[in-house]
Amino acid sequence: MEQKFIEVSATPSNPNWENMIAREEELYKKTNDVRSDFERDYDRILYSNAYRRLKHKTQVFFLPKNDHICTRIEHVNNVDATSYTIAKSLGLNTTLTRAISIAHDIGHSPFGHKGESILNKLATSEGLERFWHERNGLNFVDNIELLTNVNDEEKNLNLTYAVRDGIISHCGEIDEISLKPRTEYVNLETDYLSPNQYAPYTWEGCVVKISDKISYIGRDIEDAISMGILDKNLDKLYDLLGISKLENINNTNIIGDLIYDLCVNSSPEEGLKFSDKMYEKLSLLKEFNYKYIYKHQCMKPSERYFELVLTEIFNTLNS
Repeated sequence: MEQKFIEVSATPSNPNWENMIAREEELYKKTNDVRSDFERDYDRILYSNAYRRLKHKTQVFFLPKNDHICTRIEHVNNVDATSYTIAKSLGLNTTLTRAISIAHDIGHSPFGHKGESILNKLATSEGLERFWHERNGLNFVDNIELLTNVNDEEKNLNLTYAVRDGIISHCGEIDEISLKPRTEYVNLETDYLSPNQYAPYTWEGCVVKISDKISYIGRDIEDAISMGILDKNLDKLYDLLGISKLENINNTNIIGDLIYDLCVNSSPEEGLKFSDKMYEKLSLLKEFNYKYIYKHQCMKPSERYFELVLTEIFNTLNS
């Protein structure tokens, strides 16, 4: 497939390159290091405690007995794989998409998006800044997570601007017909005031933003089928997907069509976009997931538990 975005990719020939690789302070030098700036970022995230903790966070279903139900760490790896495929096809910097992908959810709360909404409600009720995981992710890499360097000094991750921007700009809970990067080089600490306030600064960040949505839509459906909560609504899903009931519904089939359609219909002039038909299907799949999975009655007991646990911890720490 034609690499239509190679001229605008995050490479030294890009006029914004120096902004993309900027760090708060220069990393220590290694005479035998063969890695690029973004490869070093990828490794720094991979070795961080925040990344390791993702394996204990649920994606949708709380404490499933089935070991094959998606966790947060599997989700970020799914986004990594999806964004890599798209970026490689379009001629973008796959190392940058990989670094953003594995870091994009390290600021997520326990108990997924429900936990995030509970923490946000608790914080705002006490007059504190609202909680949103994209901002929290940036806070982790900038101010909390520590790595020991070759001089035995503990330092924050000190990632490049492009990766930090990709973390705070990845909000995928929106419905854009076409996505293009912004041109402004904003201060991510002081200028970013709410989720999705800005588009990502790089095309690679835009790819991760879309890959996030592609990755969870199909995987959550696959998990819900495994959990048996879609048994009464499978006919609706078959009709929505436009496939025969003799075929299996799985994540691979769903995301494969979405990725191909996106790569075919995107261009630097038009932005990252799906065909009208595929965009409509993606929107309907998201509606289906919210109606029959995320708001299913089986979620209610665990959501009450989430609120109890987070409220008790918040009140204890805030007292």
